[in-house]
Amino acid sequence: MTPPQLTYAGVLLAVMANQLCLPVPSIVFLMAAGALSAHGEMQATTVVLLSVLPCLAADGIWFWLGRKWGSQAVRILCRLTFDPRKCSRDAHDKFGQYGLPLLCVAKFFPGLDGLMPPLAGAEGVSLTGFFALDAVASLLWSGFYVGVGYLFSEQLEIAVAWAKHFGTALAIGIGVPFCIYIGWRGLTLIRMIRRLRVRLISAPMLHRKLRSGSKVALLDLLGFEEEADNKSPSAIPGAFRIDPSRLRNSPRISVPDDVEIVLYCSSRSEIVSAQAALALRRIGVENIWILEGGIHDWREKGLPLAQFPEAPEAVAERLGIRLPDA
Repeated sequence: MTPPQLTYAGVLLAVMANQLCLPVPSIVFLMAAGALSAHGEMQATTVVLLSVLPCLAADGIWFWLGRKWGSQAVRILCRLTFDPRKCSRDAHDKFGQYGLPLLCVAKFFPGLDGLMPPLAGAEGVSLTGFFALDAVASLLWSGFYVGVGYLFSEQLEIAVAWAKHFGTALAIGIGVPFCIYIGWRGLTLIRMIRRLRVRLISAPMLHRKLRSGSKVALLDLLGFEEEADNKSPSAIPGAFRIDPSRLRNSPRISVPDDVEIVLYCSSRSEIVSAQAALALRRIGVENIWILEGGIHDWREKGLPLAQFPEAPEAVAERLGIRLPDA
């Protein structure tokens, strides 16, 4: 039986998986395809043009996530690095320094290529401008590596042999399981957000609860977001600030049944609050609300602000909450 040979579909799948930040060596596929085209077994132009399509599709997904979730989408990707905070900060700094044209060369720098599309979406770049530059970037990137494979085809005999025997099989074997995994994680997050959507509380409603003396524990998440406005440490009166990792890593939390927990962050999409709420639910805390629109809506409605959040220990003592150890 003849072993499977690298095909256009295999190259397309490998590029798509790589642009979705999966560990598939798409550069090797492109160079192998270039080497095969030098031997007349593939068309270099077709390979390059087909490679642009999955780049645009994957980058479009990341751009949409950045537009919808803001810098949170960038931080999700940065969690794959050794220093997530530095990764996110460096990406914002580079984008601020060079702007959208950085997209044209970002694909040649591992790590930066995956961060630019969601960052462009979070920064409010126009859809037309993004896709125009992304198409140029994808064409340059795929054309370069296909060209390298074409020019050095005689020195890439191993790559040619590898591509002939294992190209498509490896692309499918690696790409499909990871796509299934990412899809499953995405559906889990979507279900989580939809489930929590019914537990949103508006800023005016929260204000009325606080004025009526209801037992409300306000958990402020602003200090643990890269996009938080560090120049304005204001908080909603009565709120306390605690690292969400303390909630995730400790089961020793006790909340009285008559105490409602309200989470708020700086993101209008409430994604950070949703993640913290899920962590609390996993350890048995159920009476949770999320402030709709975050602190932005609270400020826009002219509701009162405190200069600083309260000490967690003081709030815990007043409401009878047992917090995890620091």
